[in-house]
Amino acid sequence: MLRKLTYTYLIAALLAYGLVSCVPIEQQGQSGGTGSTASALRYEDYIYDESIASVQAYLATGQEDEVLNPAVVSLSQERPIVLEFDRLNAQQQRLLVKIRHCNADWTPSSLNDTQFLYDFNEFIITDAQISVNTRIPYVHYTFAMPRVRLSGNYLLVVQEEGGNTLLTQRAMVYQDGVAVTAKLGAPLGPGGRETRQPIEFNVMHPDYELVNPAMEVKAVLRQNYRWDNAKVIPKPTFVHGAQRRLEYVFFEPKELFKGLSEFRAFDTRSLTFRSIGVQNINLEASPVEVNLIPDKSRQAVAYTQDPDVNGMRIFGNKQYGSGDINGDYTWVDFELYTGSKAPGEVYIMGELTDWTRQDEARLQFDTERGVYSGRLLLKQGYYNYYYALKPDAAAAPDASYFEGSHFETDNIYDILIYYRPPGARADLLIGYERLFFNRN
Repeated sequence: MLRKLTYTYLIAALLAYGLVSCVPIEQQGQSGGTGSTASALRYEDYIYDESIASVQAYLATGQEDEVLNPAVVSLSQERPIVLEFDRLNAQQQRLLVKIRHCNADWTPSSLNDTQFLYDFNEFIITDAQISVNTRIPYVHYTFAMPRVRLSGNYLLVVQEEGGNTLLTQRAMVYQDGVAVTAKLGAPLGPGGRETRQPIEFNVMHPDYELVNPAMEVKAVLRQNYRWDNAKVIPKPTFVHGAQRRLEYVFFEPKELFKGLSEFRAFDTRSLTFRSIGVQNINLEASPVEVNLIPDKSRQAVAYTQDPDVNGMRIFGNKQYGSGDINGDYTWVDFELYTGSKAPGEVYIMGELTDWTRQDEARLQFDTERGVYSGRLLLKQGYYNYYYALKPDAAAAPDASYFEGSHFETDNIYDILIYYRPPGARADLLIGYERLFFNRN
């Protein structure tokens, strides 16, 4: 135990050494390091160039479904976090990745590169493959994140050799400093669109010294690995010093996630026959056009246990093999029958839109038909999606308006525990846990 306490304070001293105060995001370009567009760098999953598509970051396990893993890895880093993406209608070129260490709130930390990296902070992407027999040509890039020295949040910044930023992607590295135990609670909310899924958890730290945990420990709770609606918990509900335990319980329904419904799905891995969710395929068009079976609101529909991948996607091509370079891009047409116009803007949501309100994912309403419709250019694959209503500019998109909400829904929750040791100016990720709620 004494050795572990000494290690904790040693890390704190290393973090504190040579650091300066945090620089606001909008001023990052003044310090260099990310090229000409650094002043516009966003510390989130973001695409800066319209040629970039199909971005995925995940923990590589060697399994067929590894792309469904979050971009979270233990500090031992026995397997890497992998970043993959396509660049459409482009020639193969030299791309670089730079890495930034971030605090719990995704502001840049003040660590020097040598304090969290073993190598010079400029990594060339060496795995680049040109697409084969696709109507839309592209180059598929794959990058394995290098080993890092410290736990915490990391931002991968992909750039052209000249410095133009193409995309940023988040990744997390955790150390096993504390143990996180979570459990399910009883249903909360009146039902219908408001049914919540309560999660309670404890942070046990028998061998890890936490100084002033009420102020220095922060927790983040995510549903299905999403950042767009993650809940930041600034302090524990109770601190049990004698037990070396932090307790997190929630008393208000609004503090918990809505269960929503199982995701809608469609499958375009084959363009020679109609699979899940597909009504018809127009092979004469270029790109190919895929019309999905029209959808209806599920707000008042009873829960059904449909299999899904919790809002994510798996690329593939059943006819020619590898989805990495054989998967073509197609137009996918969506229709949602509502009968009347909804009180706000309607969006397609899911990993297929990077969980953001993309302009191209906003549906248009046809008054004569009573239908919302839109289309997205997507790589062949199996996809999950929701429809969400954004009632006004200040409100977050609400999927329960069209999807309903149920306690029985299968969702994944993960918990990230951050701690800033005494004297340090960077947050460490000292614990991580996943909880599969109603796993099917």
